Amino acid sequence: MTRADVCVVACAEAWRGDGALLASPMGLIPKLGAQLAQLTFAPELVLSDGEATLVRDGEVEGWLPYRAVFAVVAAGTRHVMMGASQIDRFGNQNISCVGDWARPTRQLLGVRGAPGNTVNHATSYWVPRHEPRVFVDRVDMVCGVGHDRGAVEIRRVVTNLAVLDFDTPDRSMRLRSVHPGVSVAEVRAATGFPLTVPASVPDTRSPTESELALIHDRLDPDSLRHKEIR
Repeated sequence: MTRADVCVVACAEAWRGDGALLASPMGLIPKLGAQLAQLTFAPELVLSDGEATLVRDGEVEGWLPYRAVFAVVAAGTRHVMMGASQIDRFGNQNISCVGDWARPTRQLLGVRGAPGNTVNHATSYWVPRHEPRVFVDRVDMVCGVGHDRGAVEIRRVVTNLAVLDFDTPDRSMRLRSVHPGVSVAEVRAATGFPLTVPASVPDTRSPTESELALIHDRLDPDSLRHKEIR
């Protein structure tokens, strides 16, 4: 078992209990997580190939052209796991620019679909490098809105160090679990704002033997997942 395997399972757990909705993972480890969830504890999840077909274990099971995705978004029957160049304690996310938005020091992806996602349906985030320049006190530009700006539900933030959620009275970020071998102190040091930390923080769930077999033999036999984790 590797850290990447733990991250795949942690991403999979974000979709637990969602039922029949469209899972939209962005990035390899979130994709592996969604596939693992669909093959194990969440068989009702619907997965797209990113173009126009719905897939299950490599087989086409339906058709969903890109234009139809907007109706799914508006209906709230989607749970996306996006990336974040910056994220703050309420889940406001930035993927557009670093620095003053009028004259940024670095141009990134742009706002894209982040606002519509966060105001219409559940959103989670995958951050492969948990560090203070990503977990910031205030994002330089709000792309995906957080709980203080009207987000429907920012559910989980999965990183290479931990899993975080927003199960607090003011819906600010809380440390949910640390990955095996990671300390609470390490997570705090890598976060640029005060985290809510429970008195007891469990380890993130490790994959079962059957889950490991699925990840290693069927979902990612070329071990590409290890390239996303430093």
